[in-house]
Amino acid sequence: TCKVGAMAAFDGETTDGCFAPTGQLEIAGFTTFVSYTYDPLTGNKNGRSISGFSIQADAKMRTCNTSGGGCPYDDFMKFYNYYGVSDYGHQWVTAAFDGKSTSFTRGNANFGLYGFDGREQCIKKGTAYMNVWMYVIREFEDALDDCKRDCIKCNDDPVHAWDEGVAFYTGSLEGTDGSGSGKLIHALADKRCQNFKTCGSEGDLVEGISKVNYDLFLEFVSGQESLLVGNCDAARVNQRRISELMAVPLIQGTLRYAYIVENLDGDEKAKAEGAVFAASVLPVIHAANQEAAETIYENMRVGASSTVFADVKRAFESTYRDIGVSCADVGGLWNGGAADYYEGAGLCKDSSTSSGSGGMGGAALGILIAACAVALIAVGGFLLLCCREKAGKPMFSPANGMS
Repeated sequence: TCKVGAMAAFDGETTDGCFAPTGQLEIAGFTTFVSYTYDPLTGNKNGRSISGFSIQADAKMRTCNTSGGGCPYDDFMKFYNYYGVSDYGHQWVTAAFDGKSTSFTRGNANFGLYGFDGREQCIKKGTAYMNVWMYVIREFEDALDDCKRDCIKCNDDPVHAWDEGVAFYTGSLEGTDGSGSGKLIHALADKRCQNFKTCGSEGDLVEGISKVNYDLFLEFVSGQESLLVGNCDAARVNQRRISELMAVPLIQGTLRYAYIVENLDGDEKAKAEGAVFAASVLPVIHAANQEAAETIYENMRVGASSTVFADVKRAFESTYRDIGVSCADVGGLWNGGAADYYEGAGLCKDSSTSSGSGGMGGAALGILIAACAVALIAVGGFLLLCCREKAGKPMFSPANGMS
């Protein structure tokens, strides 16, 4: 374990798992060792913390005092305008720890009404879905701020920032194929797809990787390739679609716990989960329809006197077109025992769920999207190869001992 910098803020520094202060590194493909010397306490750059994502949000997403760029960011401003503060995520979590009330402009929560079961859920899920969620978007915005148009050799920094956004979305526990047991938004999307029958590449299964994650990774790859070749406008389109899709598991989470609280005698834990999921997405809804947001808040807030699932569902659905999601994206609450949707909780109706819409079939659309992604990767890879060859640094060369 190597815990220094921000990682050591709560329980002290641990250097047992850090590189030794001095030593030699063996680098694959090289015959000589590289000697190094450094201070483990200052040389390991563990400067970030999840609380810092929120505490530094004003400077990094509203004013850009520390980073420059295209502030204020549209997605962040929805949350700033709703809550009235930039560090809403940090304030939510710390108030839940302390069992106190928040002091937002809207969307307040009195955690004194909950015991440890409820506050635990608000802390854990608030950390992941209110703090990390927004910082994912910030990394994509940072990449776009640094993107240099029509340049295929000068966009390494934007691609690095874009990759960080994907990393924060996914987390370190998912493995290389997304089948691990993560704690962040990727894992949430895969959990909720089981509840809403939106798993699989066509969004019609109750197990496996969520369609949201399939769709998001197409956008991740496409955006990365656009940045590599300096197509900043195309990457902006990817970023906007990413923001839209990232709201889906938050909506699903709110709907699930609204149903459980009203119809399945949800306990404090369930009420708290519904409250924190709602808090994570309410600013998006408020920007589209203030009345709908107020309906969801009054039904799902900490200490709500009652919860009417139908009202929450109707309020969400009234905003889908405006926030860029569809009935098929969200799905319906699935009852596995009955092999059907829960009564009153099925798919809503729009062009994505209408059989006679005349649109392209799911399988054909999936093939088309996959083909486009492959083409983008191929073009980007070719251009990168050309650049490296021209620079005298080919990406591929014969290896000794291989035939």
